[in-house]
Amino acid sequence: MTAGHLHSDRGQTLPIYIWLTGILLFVAFAFFAFAQAASARNGAQSAADAAALAAAQDARDELVDGLTLSIGEGDDWLDWLAGDKFTGDGARGAADALAADNDSTVIGFGPDEVNGYPGFWAKIETTYTVGDSIIPGTESQHAKAEATAIIKPRCDVDPSADPEKAVEFECDGGESFELDPDDFEPGDLPDASVLFSVHLAG
Repeated sequence: MTAGHLHSDRGQTLPIYIWLTGILLFVAFAFFAFAQAASARNGAQSAADAAALAAAQDARDELVDGLTLSIGEGDDWLDWLAGDKFTGDGARGAADALAADNDSTVIGFGPDEVNGYPGFWAKIETTYTVGDSIIPGTESQHAKAEATAIIKPRCDVDPSADPEKAVEFECDGGESFELDPDDFEPGDLPDASVLFSVHLAG
């Protein structure tokens, strides 16, 4: 093969090499852009989960406080234990606080019910953007996500139980306790997590 042929082959190969390198770089940048978007979506979902859980946990605390105050003052304290009495007045504030801790803002919020259990849904938007990439618009795009958390009573009581007398409760996990309205101290209540579970729906 002559020197002229070698020079000609190299001249033909160089554009192909540059073209393939350009494609590989484009694919790499595109992959990075999709990774950025996935990371933003994951962060948004974590923030939405945290906001919804914070709202439900705030309502759980309200239920325990209401239960503590109502025992011995009437016959409706069992309704508090059934999870039927909370107002959720502080739930939005709790959701806002947890969203902010996760660099997000609550843009939608409200009470919800899943399989008969009460809770709250929260929709958030991240305060950060996906970031610059080869895909136009990502530098100003904020991720959004939504989640619902519910409050589920963990203790059962005999429907015929008299709330004016000592009542025995059987709870998930094999735990049990007794409450006597005539001889009650706030310390008699078990931990809130024993009385109610809070978890994401779905």
